[in-house]
Amino acid sequence: MPTKLNALLQLTLHGKPIAALLLLWPTLAALWIAGEGSPKAGLLALFLALAFLIYCADSVINTPSPRGTNPKRGALGSNESVALLAAFCLAAFLLLLPTNTLTITVSLGGVVVAALYSLAKRYTSLAALISGAALSFGVPMAFAAQRNDLPPALWLLFLGSLLWAVAYDIQRGMASREQDLKRGKRTTAILLGDADRMIIATLQAICLFALFMAGRRFELGLFYTGALAIAAAMFIYQQRLIGGGQPTAYLKAFRHNNWVGMVIFAGIILHYHFASIQ
Repeated sequence: MPTKLNALLQLTLHGKPIAALLLLWPTLAALWIAGEGSPKAGLLALFLALAFLIYCADSVINTPSPRGTNPKRGALGSNESVALLAAFCLAAFLLLLPTNTLTITVSLGGVVVAALYSLAKRYTSLAALISGAALSFGVPMAFAAQRNDLPPALWLLFLGSLLWAVAYDIQRGMASREQDLKRGKRTTAILLGDADRMIIATLQAICLFALFMAGRRFELGLFYTGALAIAAAMFIYQQRLIGGGQPTAYLKAFRHNNWVGMVIFAGIILHYHFASIQ
C-alpha cells in the first residue's frame, strides 16, 4: 500500500508532462508577443508555475475515484483529493495576486470555463470544445499580465489555440473511443463517428489561418510564417498517421502536437531575436 506522499507523487507526477506542455506553448507564445520579444522575467516564472499547478489540478480532476482500480490515487481518499484540488487552485490564485486586477479577472473567467468542463464531460458530448477554451485562457492572461490590456488581435491567438486544442483532444479521444463506448461515456470523438479526420483537418486549417492573421496584426515576419508552414506540414503528417484508424496512431498524433507548439513558439522567438539586432 503506497504512503500518502507516494500517492500524491503518483497522482500529480505520473509521467505525462505533455499535458503541461500543450497548455504552456500558447501561453508562452502570447507572453512573448505581448512583451514584443522581451517578457518580464517574473511573468515567465509565474506562468511556468501556473502551468504546473493547472496540470496537477487537472490530474486530480481526471483521475477516477479511489473506489475504482486506478492506482494513481493510491492512499488518497475522496476528501483528501478534494482538499488537494483546492490547495492547487488556492496556490494558483495566490501566484496571481501580485499581477493586476485585469489578470485576476481574466483568470476567474478561466475558472468558470474549467468548471463548465466538468459538467460538459458528464452531460454532453462537447467537452473537447470547453476543454479547448479552458486550455487557451493563458493567452488573454499573458496579455493582461504583461500589458494590462486586451488588444482585439489577441483573440485571433485565442481562437487558434482553442481550435488546435479541440483537434488534439479529439485525437486523444479517438485513441480510447472503443473503451469509452463500452463504458457508456459521451465524448466528442464518439459524437463525430467516421468524420473525425475531416473535422480534425478542418479545425487545424482554421487554426493556422487564425494564427496567420494574428501574425499579420502583430507584425510577425517570415520566421513566424515559416513556422506556420512547418506546422501545416506537421498537421498533414498527423493526417497520414491516423489514416489507418489505429488507436496507437491517434495517440502518437496527439503527442506529436507538442512539437507543433514548440515550432510555432520557436518562430516567434526567432522573429523578435532577429528584429532586435537589425
